[in-house]
Amino acid sequence: QVQLVESGGGLVQDGGSLRLSCAASGRTFSRNAMGWFRQTPGKERDIVAGINWSGGITYYADSVKGRFTISRDNAKNTVYLQMNSLKPEDTAVYYCAADSRRMGWGTPRTMDEYDYWGQGTQVTVSS
Repeated sequence: QVQLVESGGGLVQDGGSLRLSCAASGRTFSRNAMGWFRQTPGKERDIVAGINWSGGITYYADSVKGRFTISRDNAKNTVYLQMNSLKPEDTAVYYCAADSRRMGWGTPRTMDEYDYWGQGTQVTVSS
């Protein structure tokens, strides 16, 4: 059974930091692009950051550029999202995703390009 399991979410104050992890099991995604999305109640799930198979190409939504960093460790089959200078508007459920259907040269940016999803982890930033 293939699983993506996120961890590292929680409650943090405005300006604080969190590091999310997404550990894959059941298969390797070392040749695939992966991404982080987030969703708030009543809204669509939006891309936060993406990373290609090697980690050499990354993408960030404008709202998180300069504050968030996506990285991966293919030996551990894990992708990370370092979140600094957090703001209340970053409050959301954060989801990890993998695009297993293509070689991960680029960084897919839409939900339908990803076919594996984690269960999500809540991030709450208090003001």
